[in-house]
Amino acid sequence: MIFLLVATVVVALWLVWRRTERVPCTLDLEATHDQFHAHADLGGVEVHEGDAVLVHGAPSRVAFGEKRSVATTATVSRASWPRRLLVRVLGTSHVTDLYEVGFEG
Repeated sequence: MIFLLVATVVVALWLVWRRTERVPCTLDLEATHDQFHAHADLGGVEVHEGDAVLVHGAPSRVAFGEKRSVATTATVSRASWPRRLLVRVLGTSHVTDLYEVGFEG
């Protein structure tokens, strides 16, 4: 009984544990008539399933008609192997939700 409890705690901690790293980040922001986007370039750092990215110092507002490029930093929180596998399995099982398109007329 104790072994099962310890094993459950270890697996739960392994699922939620994250390794973090701080990386340089360049934000490309545009709010014009033709484009409306915000792209983050993490300087070659790859982001995988289950990873989380927090951009520091991003502007909260971009005026209409403005293009801006901001150099800042970001924190990448890496998912553990079981969490990555879980996200991959759950993500592929819901991929058909993207195909549900309806037109009301």
